[in-house]
Amino acid sequence: MRGISVATLLVAIVCGSTGCHTVHRHHQGMPPEFLPPADMPRELSKTVLPTYTIEPPDILVIEAIHIVPRSPYFLRTGDVISANVIGTLPDSPIAGAYVIQPGGIINLGVPYGSAKVAGLSVEQAQESVKQILVQHIRDPQVSVSLVEMSGRQQIAGQHLVGPDGTVTLGSYGSVPVVGQTLFQAKQSIERHLMNFLENPEVSVDVFAYNSKVYYVITEGAGSGDSVTRFPITGNETVLDAVSNVNGLQSVSSKRIWIARPTPGAEGCQILPVDWQGVVVSGATATNYQLLPGDRVIIGEDKLVATDTHLAKLLAPAQRVLGFTLLGYGTASRVSTSLHSQNGNNLGGGGFF
Repeated sequence: MRGISVATLLVAIVCGSTGCHTVHRHHQGMPPEFLPPADMPRELSKTVLPTYTIEPPDILVIEAIHIVPRSPYFLRTGDVISANVIGTLPDSPIAGAYVIQPGGIINLGVPYGSAKVAGLSVEQAQESVKQILVQHIRDPQVSVSLVEMSGRQQIAGQHLVGPDGTVTLGSYGSVPVVGQTLFQAKQSIERHLMNFLENPEVSVDVFAYNSKVYYVITEGAGSGDSVTRFPITGNETVLDAVSNVNGLQSVSSKRIWIARPTPGAEGCQILPVDWQGVVVSGATATNYQLLPGDRVIIGEDKLVATDTHLAKLLAPAQRVLGFTLLGYGTASRVSTSLHSQNGNNLGGGGFF
């Protein structure tokens, strides 16, 4: 049996070696070693990325700088108004901001009660408050003004750029911003808000750079490759990319390169990385600055990959051999047991 096992192992190794080219076919396209281009951005000579253009699924942060409603404006639930009254009861002053509650009312407190102001202009709301107060005090002097529109909350804050390339501003509708710079998006939003507001002014910035990314691809030495996606902020290098995946894995080699897409349907630029030089010697020549769309590829250790592939090839044979040995052992034990029982029976017959 030992001779059979060794022979089976040798046959499996020979079969595995003949299929090695098929298993490692993707390594036939490995980039050749060449000197890095002199004008390529790298650690000590970085370049400024092009003006950022907005794409899904970026997240924008919009600040409402000047938001004034067009006249006439009618108050709505959620608006905040300021009410100040001269001549109130000594223990029950009315002064400060009041939020228009559901039902369109503001609560003036005891003993005055509530006044309905939603759907009214500021002047009409002032008269409505006065009509409530004259029931309790003589000749109140009422002043009402708009402090904050509820619609302001729909404009200010974080906004996701949707798949259709627009940001949604609540009741003010959606504004297309895809492909625009931040300044162009600011102009588009202000132009759209002019349909509802008087000379609106906003500021626009990027909260999350989700559309410009690079990828770190770690070959798994036969156990499956891993792909990790990171946003581009304009300052990353190869060393940063590898640190973001916690360094090289036990299945990785020190063969690292960048596959950089080029304009057109096919083709890319290959930039091999001298990893040993980058981490040991502090060489910056191949510690390239990463650009949007770059693929940083960490090659697999060929010995580990070979071991993994051999294990996959030998696994079926090992299972068959294991079943065979199990069956052989079971048969041997059964045969021994039968011989023992027959011997006992024969011995017992001779006694009588």
